[in-house]
Amino acid sequence: MAVNISVLILLLIAYLGATFYVAYLGYRKNSKTEGYMLAGRGVHPAIMALSYGAAFISTSAIIGFGGVAASLGMGLLWLVFMNIFFGIFIAFVIFGPRTRRMGLNLGAITYPEFIGKRFQSKFIQAFSGLLIGVFMPLYASSVIIGAGRFLETTLGLNYNIALVIFTIIIASYVIKGGLLSVMYVDAMQAILMLFGMGFLLIYTYSMLGGVTEAHQTLTDMANLVPPALAAQGHQGWTSMPAFGSPIWWTMVSTIIMGVGIGVLAQPQLAVRFMTVKDDRSLKRAVAVGGPFLLMMVGVAYAIGALSNVYFYRTMGVISLQAVPDGNTDLIMPAFLNHAMPEMFVTLFMLCLLSAAMSTAAAQFHTMGTAIGYDVYQQSIMKGKSRATVHVTKIGIAFTILVAVILAYILPGSIIARATAMFMGLCTSAFLSLFIGALFWKRTTKAGAIASLVIGSLSSLFWLTFVHAKEAVPLGICQAIFGKETLLTGTWPLVDPILIATPLSLIALVVVSLMTPQFSPEFLKKAFRLRFEDEKEESSEKVPSSAADSAGV
Repeated sequence: MAVNISVLILLLIAYLGATFYVAYLGYRKNSKTEGYMLAGRGVHPAIMALSYGAAFISTSAIIGFGGVAASLGMGLLWLVFMNIFFGIFIAFVIFGPRTRRMGLNLGAITYPEFIGKRFQSKFIQAFSGLLIGVFMPLYASSVIIGAGRFLETTLGLNYNIALVIFTIIIASYVIKGGLLSVMYVDAMQAILMLFGMGFLLIYTYSMLGGVTEAHQTLTDMANLVPPALAAQGHQGWTSMPAFGSPIWWTMVSTIIMGVGIGVLAQPQLAVRFMTVKDDRSLKRAVAVGGPFLLMMVGVAYAIGALSNVYFYRTMGVISLQAVPDGNTDLIMPAFLNHAMPEMFVTLFMLCLLSAAMSTAAAQFHTMGTAIGYDVYQQSIMKGKSRATVHVTKIGIAFTILVAVILAYILPGSIIARATAMFMGLCTSAFLSLFIGALFWKRTTKAGAIASLVIGSLSSLFWLTFVHAKEAVPLGICQAIFGKETLLTGTWPLVDPILIATPLSLIALVVVSLMTPQFSPEFLKKAFRLRFEDEKEESSEKVPSSAADSAGV
């Protein structure tokens, strides 16, 4: 379907104008280093929740995982439950308050600095910053690939040109405005995304005859599953894959577990807990973040699967057969361009741009602070350099360049895969360490280092030499050992998260029990609740007359 270019240009001008204006509002409120890096620690709970959700949900979910749902079916809806339960409820109610308080007690302004100061280890801060700076560009590249592919299929733009334009727009306000600008723009974009996904949900079900007819038709299409997918366990688009089959392992261990639980250990999300002023703000944010994620991922995965009904009715083929080379990254763009009204395609392009921009902006800021602040300023320069913000901006620019280069060279159908890879790596490296930092005072410096290093290296080893999805394309195992994977049978189907995360947890517990723990004074400082401080501050603000009348 052709897009009205004149209307699109006007909408883009209005959209970009609003984006830069909102970013400017955030920039004006920045206060040097803490404002640039951590948004001033006073963000409204609704802004935090929308920014958190928008940073988490991107074209990886809408384009990448929507395409995977078109291929594998509605079993991906289990990931929606995991996203909301772990990504919102557990994150905001259990992890968030302790992260906020401890970060404030220790004076941390980045995620690597948070865990580094918690365990009094410059090595942990530097290693974590390097891990983020080296591997997050892979995740960031998958996000800008999704935006580039949609611009390519919708506007007919050259893919390479689309990538450059998109990246320059984001870089301009991330580098200049800092985290508060990013969060303000995220919130604006999240509202636009809600309207877009709401219309997509209602229009698709109306077009397909209603909820019952659409789902029944999809169920009746089970006989159309391609033989190659059926042989790997595909049992239809409304059924889970056969237990223990290759597709079951991919869906459950890599996608549902890797992305569903991995959200708890995402640096660009965890740092947002430290941007609000109190614990109450985090709990209030649940009421905003939960419904937002439900609309984003729930709609994307359901509509992705239902695209098979549309393509079969209109073209006589399933979704995988309606796009070149069965590239799942092209399914959702193709569905939107073929099935939706012309004006909606134009508006939804802005919705997808918002999704990609919000996530990419969060990634760019996190990568830049990891390289510029945690690795260079705090580790290499030992904190002696005073040009924190300037160095961070250079770090952001450098990691953006790396992400763009990767976006040019990565293969097709990579969006969901790259997202799951990075989230799995973060889970293996950081989750056990993060839990120990927040909830187990007996965790020692040596135990934390062992957990971080073993989790990271075992995950990377499994990706390179065992897990077939990565090991076979990489070819390193083939070059060294003369075979595609070191292990055979079911092992090449098992995601690294199921191997590396338990090893990381075991290392944390065993080494911590064998090494000296931190002093009671330090633990008291790190775990101190700030309620007493807040009460004192509030009492100081009470007018003397009121204090006198209260008997103070």
